[in-house]
Amino acid sequence: MTILPRSFSRVTALPWARAGGAGLLLALGGCASAPTAPQVALTGDALVDGNAQLAVALPKDRVLWEYRVSATALRRELWDEAKTKLDDAIAQASANYGNVNSEAARSRRMFRSESDKPFVGEPYERVMANFYRGIIYWRDGEPDNARALFRTGELLDSDTEDKTYAGDWVLLDYLDGLASAKLGGDGSDALARARANAKQQKLGHLPDYDPKANVMVFVEYGQGPKKYSGGEYGQFLKFYVEKSRVSLAKLTVDGRTVSLPPYDDLNYQATTRGGRLMDHVLGNKAAFKQTTDTVGDAALVGAIGTAEYGRGKDAGTAAIGLAAVGLISKLASSATTPAADIRTWDNLPQYLSFRALNLSPGDHEATLTFYDASGAVLSTHTQQFTISVPQPSTSVGQGPGDVVIFRSDLPH
Repeated sequence: MTILPRSFSRVTALPWARAGGAGLLLALGGCASAPTAPQVALTGDALVDGNAQLAVALPKDRVLWEYRVSATALRRELWDEAKTKLDDAIAQASANYGNVNSEAARSRRMFRSESDKPFVGEPYERVMANFYRGIIYWRDGEPDNARALFRTGELLDSDTEDKTYAGDWVLLDYLDGLASAKLGGDGSDALARARANAKQQKLGHLPDYDPKANVMVFVEYGQGPKKYSGGEYGQFLKFYVEKSRVSLAKLTVDGRTVSLPPYDDLNYQATTRGGRLMDHVLGNKAAFKQTTDTVGDAALVGAIGTAEYGRGKDAGTAAIGLAAVGLISKLASSATTPAADIRTWDNLPQYLSFRALNLSPGDHEATLTFYDASGAVLSTHTQQFTISVPQPSTSVGQGPGDVVIFRSDLPH
């Protein structure tokens, strides 16, 4: 706080200074503290706590909590709950993405925060919502709808600043082509794209399609990216990434072991997209904040000097004018909010893998083993489960849908 000399109190403020101050107060009138969601008592159960947070979430944060809860539900094989949450989240995100509604527009103003807008997620987060929903569609016997979601994911990843990395998810293309092959179409182009992307990112080699495969095994492991802000005013959106301790998974079933290497890396996806449109808005806010702060300092120093050392009847008037400019500039700088939105879908994996198997009807005991970078088994991660394949349908023209297995080494 700057304390002005007592001589200022004897000088009447200039009309323009009073008007400027009043105008600033009106401009800052929309800067009242944003509402906050009520606190909830946490139980330590991710699903219970996530649903409790969702129940009291502000509308702008609803999609974020639906994303988080859906991932937990999927890992617990609560398919219906995951489906409900993803359907609503995808619909809301689609309605708000690219649509500058009133809240999104306000978030671009100098005195409003980016986090005031409805959360839709960065592209990799929106891709994952479509990827998860596609898995559920496949489980429900709708590979055509699953393929539509995988293609939507590729479109979401195509709007990049650096086109080198546009649409380079591996499994989205691979599963697109597999669905086409199982539906009697030609998935060779999608397979070629998937293999090219895998090679570019030095990921695992993808096997040929087997249209007769009836068990789809989806596996995820490692902790995905987290967001944080950087820069003097937090105006830069950055990502904290930590390489997964797990670098490979293998599935053993019926005496046969198949490899499940990383085919997609979310850390890579989060950090290779380049800039966002909002980055330019935040950059302008940061520049405005810095400029008004500097102008305010200079004007206040000038006001003090004029009041102390000025001569003549106009010295006091000049001093109060400089003081008004300084205070208005400092208030404007203080109220400007250039910080990036760092709300994060924080329970995503780092790696995604997949394998299609052809198993006979009946129960099959399976073991999923995880390995570190040295090839050592991470015994505490090992999972054992049963794959149940139904008998072929007796209805004419109708066969059993594919069995979908989803396994994760992330906390449930």
